[in-house]
Parts: sequence; structure tokens; C-alpha cells
Amino acid sequence: MSIQDTITNQIIEAIEKGAGEFQMPWHKKGISSAMPHNPISKNTYSGANVLTLWMGKEKNGYCTDQWATFKQWQTKGATVKKGEKATLGFYWHITQLGKPNEQGEVDPTGKKTMFAKAFFLFNADQVEGYTPEGVIETPDLTERLDNAEQFIQKTGATISHGGTSAFYRPATDSITMPDKWRFTGTDTTSATQAYYSTLLHELTHWTGNKIRLDRTKGKRFGDTDYAFEELVAELGAAFLCADLGIENEPRLDHAQYVASWLRTLKNDKQAIFSAASYASKAMAYLKTLDVYPMEIAA
Repeated sequence: MSIQDTITNQIIEAIEKGAGEFQMPWHKKGISSAMPHNPISKNTYSGANVLTLWMGKEKNGYCTDQWATFKQWQTKGATVKKGEKATLGFYWHITQLGKPNEQGEVDPTGKKTMFAKAFFLFNADQVEGYTPEGVIETPDLTERLDNAEQFIQKTGATISHGGTSAFYRPATDSITMPDKWRFTGTDTTSATQAYYSTLLHELTHWTGNKIRLDRTKGKRFGDTDYAFEELVAELGAAFLCADLGIENEPRLDHAQYVASWLRTLKNDKQAIFSAASYASKAMAYLKTLDVYPMEIAA
């Protein structure tokens, strides 16, 4: 029986026993104002902008209430990450109506009109080169694993760190990981295992791009194709962790994560076997890559 078959069966056994609820292996805690504000101008946003920015924060999982324009972030020496989308804000522009006199002046006592002008804001979690004010970094609990680092680098995948979310973005063909210091582990895993498992999960998503294995089909969070792709990615992470010696056996975390998506697939037990097949192909593909066959400096 292969490693993949063994792990799949162990995960199924854990699910049948009751895997419990999945725990987030990193913390998203950040200390920030309850009101959206601009760390450059020091102004607090008002009116409908407050609701817009609150919704943007909730939708995207940002941990700060700090927002500024592209140019304002540049004045702080920070740059907006590639592929990040802005959140729309607006302000009222007042124009004096009336015909200008010979000096080009308009009668200030005449009628005025107001119209909305848009501006575009980026959250502090969307930029590089800036540590959000008030956010306290904790000691980095992750340990560097050279064999895993070499394996990951040889894939040639574009990987950046920052913010509080882990995701693969097909539009830019890139992986974003939370800051390493955010990884705390869970009741059943260390911070190191959590970090590499998360990265290998996203790397499995990366293999699904149409220029590679052409597997990723899910477009919307929560739909069945999305759920199936999440099964593939988590099983891929479990297989790769075992193959690289990061874990001796699949953790309960994997079973909990898989179980949460199986519920979206209405507990289709065949789905996990199909996903395991795709995950095996993803691992085999990654192991053929050798884009950077050099030694990685410590």
C-alpha cells in the first residue's frame, strides 16, 4: 500500500470517529482602531466610507483598519502587492454654479452643486514594506527545514509573505502566505508543521493552473468544485508532509479540514478517493520539477 493510500485511509478513519472542528494554525490578531483611518494623514474616514471599509475588511479578512491610497503608501516606503484589488471610497466635491466674470470668478453667493468623486484605498495588509501601527509581532516559532525549503524552491513557484491570509491567486500565478511569526500551531501540530503544511497546501493549488495540470475548476468559495479542489489541496499537503518527513503520520488537522469540505459535498465518500488520486498526481508533478537545482544558503 502506498503512502497516499495509507494516509487517505487514516484520514477517513479519523473522520468516521469524529474529527472535530478545524483550528486555524495561525493567528490573525491585530491591534487597530475600531474606526477605519488613514495612517499617513492621521484622519479617520467618515460617512458611507466607514461602512464600505468595514465590509472590505470583513470580506477579505484584513486584520487592520488602516487604509490609504497607492501614492500615500509610497510615501511610507511601502508598495501595494501585485494583484491586490482596491476598495472604493468617495468624497463629495462642491462646485460653484454660475457664469464667471471677466476675472474668471464665480459669484460665491450663487447656487452650488455636489457630486461624488471616487478614490481607491488599500488596506495595510495589502502592502509590503510596512508594519501596521499597533500590531505586535510575536516571536517566530517556526523552524527552517532545509529539505522542505529546497523542494519548494525547486518548483519555481512565486511565493510572498505578509498579511493574515494564505492563498493561491490564479490571476498572478502566485502564492501568498501569512507572516511566519503568525504561525502558532494547534492542539495537534507545531508551528513548523502548520507553516509547511499550509505552504504545501497552496503549492498543490498551484499545480492545478491550466499551464500545469489544468485541474482547478472552482470559481466561487463554497461551490462544489471549490470544495473538491480544497480536498485535493489538503490531501496533497498531507502526502507531501509525509514524503518530506515533516510529519510521521497525518494529523487530526488534515482530517478536520477534509471533513469540513466533505460536508459541502454532502458527505460524498467517493469524493475523497477521487481527490486523493488528483493529489497524488500533484505530488508526482512537483517532484519532477527542478527549476533551481542549486544548494540553498542557510
